[in-house]
Amino acid sequence: MSKSLTTVNKIVLFVLFAIISILILIPFYAIALGSFKPGKELVRQGLNLKLDFSVMSFDNFVFLFTGDHAYFTWFTNSLLLTIVQVVLTLLISATVAYGFAAYEFRGKNFLFICVLLIMMVPFEILLMPLYTLTYNMGLMNSYSAIILPGVASASTIFFFRQYLRGVPSEIIDAGRVDGASEYGIYARLILPVMKPAFAAMAILNGMNSWNNILWPFMVISDAGKYTLPIGLKTLLTPYGNNYDLLIVGSFFSILPILILFLAFQKYFIDGMTAGAVKG
Repeated sequence: MSKSLTTVNKIVLFVLFAIISILILIPFYAIALGSFKPGKELVRQGLNLKLDFSVMSFDNFVFLFTGDHAYFTWFTNSLLLTIVQVVLTLLISATVAYGFAAYEFRGKNFLFICVLLIMMVPFEILLMPLYTLTYNMGLMNSYSAIILPGVASASTIFFFRQYLRGVPSEIIDAGRVDGASEYGIYARLILPVMKPAFAAMAILNGMNSWNNILWPFMVISDAGKYTLPIGLKTLLTPYGNNYDLLIVGSFFSILPILILFLAFQKYFIDGMTAGAVKG
């Protein structure tokens, strides 16, 4: 009886996840299909799931790679910003989290509560004070204005701290017995153990940075420094819409995040599970 129930449960879960997967993939299928259709077809019928070979071609992709536009400038800007922001966020957040997890110091609990409170504050509330601070520091229209506000992510610090609380303290003690410095223990013993956590947070922070549009749109005014989301937004204007480039550019913009996930998927589930249950 129990085996039959287990089998039924597996079948139900399989069907449920299959349905969820299909629902998630439908928008991607629509975008992929739309990238092969001319802009006037999208204006007339919008994004749809109709497979009509009579209007489909590779013209949009040819225009993407050979046309006169700034798409790959936006793409390169976003790629470099995402790489720098993710690397800095992971290193700084991991270091802060290690301090919370491995050391005892005065005010530790209060500071960690502050981290939790920051997680609860919507970014929109911080938008104007952050904008004023950025302006007063003379960072407007620079990539520093995009990168610096997010390098110490409260949610990433919290995740790393929970993960590190599950790392045996004997590892740190053994390093100290062997004469390693505190920095050496962190760099040689702790960071390698955190690979799954780094993979999970690299994917999540990479997605956030790649898709971020509100804050970069507020602080960047030079068209040559536009990120990809801002650049794609400029294709929609009151005077005309470039749907040919917009749809194929949107489809092409999915690839970096897909590659990022495929590169780190081996560690992603382990990192998310460990971060959720340890500590």
